Amino acid sequence: MKALREEFNKNLFIPGKKEGLNVELDKAIHLRDFILMGELIAYDALHRNESCGGHFREEYQTEEGEAKRDDENFFYVGCWEYQGNDTTAPVLNKEPLEYEAIKVQTR
Repeated sequence: MKALREEFNKNLFIPGKKEGLNVELDKAIHLRDFILMGELIAYDALHRNESCGGHFREEYQTEEGEAKRDDENFFYVGCWEYQGNDTTAPVLNKEPLEYEAIKVQTR
């Protein structure tokens, strides 16, 4: 993912004029955002040694093929962010999960 982002940044060409709205610039900005988001999703998926929510890893599943969670180590919402720029590794911010109405359990 990092190599893809670096190649995008290096080879980016945006046609158009500097006057007025440049639709191609808008497209390039959105594409770069998607690349960064994909990289952050991959960071989170590789960071979690479990299967949970949108992250399913084959090495973390039950014999029946269900997600095998690790609530002891990963019971939080993870929010990755680039601090300053996207040339350094992102930083993980954690927000603990608190459930009052339901009991969290494996299927």
